[in-house]
Amino acid sequence: MEKKSVYDLKSVKLPYLSGGLLKLFASLVEGPLGGLLIPSLLESAGIAWMRKQVIDEAPTHHPIYHTGELATKDAAVPEKELPRAAAVESRGFHFATIFDYAKAYRDGKTTPEEVAAKLLDAIEASNKATPPLRAVIFCDREDVMRQAREATQRIKSGKPLSIFDGVPVAVKDELDMTPYPTKVGTSFLGQSPAAEDATVVARMRAAGALMIGKTNMHEIGINVTGLNPHHGTARNPYNINHYTGGSSSGSAAAVAAGLVPVAIGADGGGSIRIPAAFCGVFGIKSTFGRVSELGAAPLCWSVAHVGPLAATATDMALAYGVIAGPDLRDPNSLHQPMPTLKGWDKLDLRGIKLGIYREWFMHADMEVASTCAAMLEKFKEMGAELVEIEIPDLELNRIAHTITIVSEMVQAMSYTYPEHHREHGLDVRINLALGRAFNAGDYLLAQRARTRIIRNFMNALKDVDMILTPTTAIASPEIKPGALPDGDSDLSVTVEIMRFVTAGNLTGLPAISFPVGYTTKGLPIGMQAIGRPWQENSLLRLAVNAEQVLERKEPQVHYKVL
Repeated sequence: MEKKSVYDLKSVKLPYLSGGLLKLFASLVEGPLGGLLIPSLLESAGIAWMRKQVIDEAPTHHPIYHTGELATKDAAVPEKELPRAAAVESRGFHFATIFDYAKAYRDGKTTPEEVAAKLLDAIEASNKATPPLRAVIFCDREDVMRQAREATQRIKSGKPLSIFDGVPVAVKDELDMTPYPTKVGTSFLGQSPAAEDATVVARMRAAGALMIGKTNMHEIGINVTGLNPHHGTARNPYNINHYTGGSSSGSAAAVAAGLVPVAIGADGGGSIRIPAAFCGVFGIKSTFGRVSELGAAPLCWSVAHVGPLAATATDMALAYGVIAGPDLRDPNSLHQPMPTLKGWDKLDLRGIKLGIYREWFMHADMEVASTCAAMLEKFKEMGAELVEIEIPDLELNRIAHTITIVSEMVQAMSYTYPEHHREHGLDVRINLALGRAFNAGDYLLAQRARTRIIRNFMNALKDVDMILTPTTAIASPEIKPGALPDGDSDLSVTVEIMRFVTAGNLTGLPAISFPVGYTTKGLPIGMQAIGRPWQENSLLRLAVNAEQVLERKEPQVHYKVL
């Protein structure tokens, strides 16, 4: 293939800040000296470079892939297409699945009430451990037991609402769920309980899921480690001295630790896929608008997605099948074709073309890159064809995404900023200070860049069914001694974590993360696939094929709830 573009992403080496230095830097950036510091930050972030670029395209403000007609009613994946059994039996360690719970209930081996009692004890124990897991941060024991009693009665009466009836599910603290407040990882938002469930929560509840509480997150979703100075930092069940990834930190940790088989997360810049990769579980960010955003905190409107994290590919497919589809109360969700799971569990990859931009794919830690490359060989053995591709303007994508998401978060927080800005964590304060230095021209230029980036990825997807990369360029980083409790700033690591994920948000294309192996230290490694609009079923097919050849390892922290 003739080389047409230059790979322009770079690793960076920037100062690490924590403790007193981080506090001082946050104060300086927010104070009168900020005007002297901000230009240097804009330069190092690439903003100054982007301002010099000539981008002729018209802006794309929302990455909506129109289908020609609007949906006129709420809909989901047809019930007949939902999984009836696990597509594969995971090799190695066995995570309790939705079907394990359902079978145990129907065989009379246990009840949702018994499971709920054990689960509540496990959550309490996990948060009293040293160090605490901090996966679930809000859990109303009385509400959980009420739900469990109702599910137990339905199952005993032979009238379960679905396979999900009585199965525990947790929800990221970015989504409304009664009877909890939505604090979005802050100390000051959500002073009263949500008035109603977010659509995804309502759909899970309608399926009978046992909604067990709210999971931890990186504050306002503005960073990707999972550190939170207000609610405690979620710990990685594979090594409690390492980060979970963020911002759906608690959702990933809750799944990996066995508290729930499925948790709901949100993803504005990799926030489902990154923690899924770091914690050795599955996570999917669907096409923009595929899953309703109604009831999600208004943080980053044009790059936001809601989706499931799960212990197995089948559980992820089942959860996706419940929550995906048009919602008349979310206009962005009305442009989609009806969601489908057709062919998702086909256990071969014949006829599938996998696109590899080799320089991008290999721009990762050696263990990560080699483990993902080994999975490529497994995919070839399953019948897939590997196709070398190129995607230009990846640096432009990185900066345009940064401008977009941070600008939108600055606006989202603007109404609370004067009285609460010092109540944010230090890293959040610095990011918001940088975002306030962006201007209207920066934001508009980023949306014009979005149009180009979408075209670049769609051009690549003309020749392949999906584009493969590692999910992250490194495995879960260690929590450094100076990072807690107030946080740290390690932009060099942040760049490595986010290298592959932001394109899925800026373009709105569906993207999935699935485990493909472990480092020599036992930390999980994830692989990402980016697909064509509305073809989530193809991404799920790839994930389940990866699952059938991966030897799963048991996390260091894992609770036997079932």
